[in-house]
Amino acid sequence: MNQSLLCPRFEKAMTILSQRWTGLIIYQLLSGPQRFCTIESSVAVSGRVLSERLKDLEQQGIVKREVFPETPVRIEYSLTEKGLAMEPILRQVEKWSQTWLEIDKSDGEKE
Repeated sequence: MNQSLLCPRFEKAMTILSQRWTGLIIYQLLSGPQRFCTIESSVAVSGRVLSERLKDLEQQGIVKREVFPETPVRIEYSLTEKGLAMEPILRQVEKWSQTWLEIDKSDGEKE
């Protein structure tokens, strides 16, 4: 496809969503605010990569990081209005995947 025919905003959106683990992290946060360790275990991503992705998503205005001054300090991540606006898109991908994709026996299926 001719590169000049792509909408620059669409291209930027696809670049954000196509980063490894990003879509899964956003999908995980659709269920509400979560701590780092919860996201890490649910998505099965390394701590280093998760930290990088969360920082990127925070810079993009998709994720909010909230620090609670408790002992020990509690940090939660949640979706901003911009991040929550992706819910219909991710739900449609979920619906499409349920209809059209097969699970390899080696992959297993999480419920």
